[in-house]
Amino acid sequence: MPELVVTALLAPSRLTLKLLRAFMWSLVFSAALVAAAVYGCIALTHVMCRPRRGFLGRPRHTPPVCLSDPTLGEHCFLILRSSGLRLHYVSAGRGKGPLMLFLHGFPENWFSWRYQLREFQSRFHVVAVDLRGYGPSDAPKDVDCYTIDLLMADIQDVILGLGYSKCILVAHDWGALLAWNFSIYYPSLVERMVVVSAAPMSVYQDYSLHHIGQFFRSNYVFLFQLPWLPEKLLSMSDFQILKTTLTHRKRGIPQLTPSELEAFLYDFSQPGGLTGPLNYYRNIFRGRWFDPWSGKIPRAAGQLSLCTTTTEPEL
Repeated sequence: MPELVVTALLAPSRLTLKLLRAFMWSLVFSAALVAAAVYGCIALTHVMCRPRRGFLGRPRHTPPVCLSDPTLGEHCFLILRSSGLRLHYVSAGRGKGPLMLFLHGFPENWFSWRYQLREFQSRFHVVAVDLRGYGPSDAPKDVDCYTIDLLMADIQDVILGLGYSKCILVAHDWGALLAWNFSIYYPSLVERMVVVSAAPMSVYQDYSLHHIGQFFRSNYVFLFQLPWLPEKLLSMSDFQILKTTLTHRKRGIPQLTPSELEAFLYDFSQPGGLTGPLNYYRNIFRGRWFDPWSGKIPRAAGQLSLCTTTTEPEL
């Protein structure tokens, strides 16, 4: 069939897809503007209630002592083969067993796994990474540097770069979303997988569409689609929104000490420290996040040790 005829036949479908995409983005940015108004009011309220903290977050020049606790492991860097980026990780128990790789969520870092690093280092080589964009790890500024394909390639490079052919993958929140996809596309690299507080993206999307309460609890996802404004709102009143998220009685981290809270806030307080992590969210509506098996949950390398999922927490 002549190419001109094929192009003419496909033109209506292509136009329809473009219109649907434009409609989707109009809805996303409309929701983003509403969320920005709500979080703007919340942030301004924090500023007025705590004027001594200032309008924006104060810079933190010295990391808290708990980040250099030697019982947690050794701080190392790995140059990723695919991208050339430098990733920071904390390692303990090398030579004592299989690789147990930990992937953190937002707003967190490698320090989220401090208890697991201590608990399992006698039987496993435990490694907790700072994902790209977080902490000392390299943080490209371009949003396109945080697509699902690139993030999965980072995990592959970490496993192979540490000298292993497979790992026990333990992940939470954003790290867990990556782990679900990684187990689909790189099953031979995952011996077992432990997932905390995150369903596969397709399940999460379906749940949000059928449970309006979950949709509203995830309103911050729309806020994070905007450029630069989310960074400003999260840093206002010395990062009070993040502090509230991390210390919330029900949805926060239990028994978080002031020093441990600073361990999470330190990296976010550095120049550009929030942009990389928020770029993960800015790729949700742009990239390939849908489960290719139409909602079916695949088993990593033929088996899945444990999966504990909850709904997405509020910010």
